[in-house]
Amino acid sequence: MQPWPPRAAPDARQYAPAAERNTGPILAVLGPHLAPAGTVLEVGSGTGQHVIALAAAYPGLSWQPSDPDPAARASIAAWTAAAHLTNVLAPLDLDVTSVDWTRALERPLQGIVCINLLHIAPWAACAGLMAGAGRLLGRGAPLCLYGPFKEGGRHTAPSNARFDRYLRLCDPAWGVRDLEAVVGCAADCGLDLVGQEPMPANNLSVILRRR
Repeated sequence: MQPWPPRAAPDARQYAPAAERNTGPILAVLGPHLAPAGTVLEVGSGTGQHVIALAAAYPGLSWQPSDPDPAARASIAAWTAAAHLTNVLAPLDLDVTSVDWTRALERPLQGIVCINLLHIAPWAACAGLMAGAGRLLGRGAPLCLYGPFKEGGRHTAPSNARFDRYLRLCDPAWGVRDLEAVVGCAADCGLDLVGQEPMPANNLSVILRRR
């Protein structure tokens, strides 16, 4: 889910410039929190650029991309084929606002990654993600979030405040989330905050772990 369409390649691949820019910093933050083996789910994989980079950087892990958008799933499959990666599974049609969205997944997972989703989805997506992560993750496994957040009820930069206004014009249910509300929702589902890292363009990486 994105508030604007990414550019398309000659095949089914879509391309988002922001994904290319933030992939390096995201890889650097996630690395220390990932297990050496097992399956990691990406929720809301979008174009597929992130999961391809993650799979190439951490080949010992099996990566499960997902997205409710058929065009996004086609893009993910096309990026996987172009990269000749064998540790990326076929993308799943998952919508974390659905009550039973975890049914198609084996458990326990060794991690879940969710990049730039919570602010372009209704709050029900955050609640569904946390509830599902509480069921899917093995003990101590991470849920890694990335995106803009408010802290203490306030935007961390004027650009984030402008972005929030734009998102709410696109859909009143969207918007930059309060970090404290997200962490509280996670805690109710058995996930504890273990770290947060400032990222480029006034974003945050937020690491939660299954209790």
